Amino acid sequence: MIRSLAQHWWVLLLRGLLAIAFGVLTYARPGLTILLLVTFWGAYALVDGIFEVIAGVRAKWGSLVFLGVIGIAAGIVALLRPGLTAVALIWVLAFWAIIAGVMQISAAIRLRKEVQGEWLWILSGALTIALGVLFLARPGEGILSVTWLIATLAIVWGILLVMLSFRLKAHHGRLAAKAA
Repeated sequence: MIRSLAQHWWVLLLRGLLAIAFGVLTYARPGLTILLLVTFWGAYALVDGIFEVIAGVRAKWGSLVFLGVIGIAAGIVALLRPGLTAVALIWVLAFWAIIAGVMQISAAIRLRKEVQGEWLWILSGALTIALGVLFLARPGEGILSVTWLIATLAIVWGILLVMLSFRLKAHHGRLAAKAA
């Protein structure tokens, strides 16, 4: 497997460069990135919903038809109101963060006799709740911060892939020299 990866090191290089470019473009145009992500998701939800309705009708499975109709509706809303969809996504993330934070604190309190340093878990839960509250209070900034997080992840991932590709290229050169 390593031989095949080393032979095709340039594929990882290309993937890494594309990830870096995506990250840089996301930083440069976060609004456009959000719009494109919501639009692509909306198109997916719409098409998936249509196929789900077709499958549900053919299988005479009412719950599948219902899920398909929900998917179609979500897709239409996302395509017609991308801003509303982005805010709704941040609300979902906000409520998830608040619930997860409460659960972390609850678990830390329940396990405090069995786990040392439970205050770290409590702090983590409190910070997670704070993030959720911030997302609810400032959804626009929440959307922007998630976009920046995606951009940062893409750039870091891209740099790691580029570094790996050059290591594989060097490995390929050593394998070729050995074979000759």
